[in-house]
Amino acid sequence: MKIKVNSLEETKQFALNFAKTIKAGDVVILNGDLGAGKTTFTQFVLHSLGVKDVVNSPTFSIVKNYTGKFKFYHIDAYRINVDEAIESGFDEILNEPNAVFFIEWAENISPLIPITHKTINIKFISDSTREIEIK
Repeated sequence: MKIKVNSLEETKQFALNFAKTIKAGDVVILNGDLGAGKTTFTQFVLHSLGVKDVVNSPTFSIVKNYTGKFKFYHIDAYRINVDEAIESGFDEILNEPNAVFFIEWAENISPLIPITHKTINIKFISDSTREIEIK
């Protein structure tokens, strides 16, 4: 499914609809250039699933976790490789059966990503427009 959103409100609505498909154990890969809206999309999804905390980019902390309807892990693998991810315990984290994972820059740790996952591709079109594709 591919859709063009023309505002933050349309992005939010799309994220809310996507959130209805989330179940325990899901791994969601978020692809897009810097500033495309990966973290914003994740914020909308997590807040709709009961997370009350501020959801912001895990770029510097690499992993942030939240609690709502599920336990959530928001991972930004931009600054790490597979070996560093294993040293940090990502392989164990990703095996937590009842958690939901949102992973940005997953290509950097691709050997650790489960075969079954959802992929969100976000393409920057303009300041207010994005093309979002779910695979």
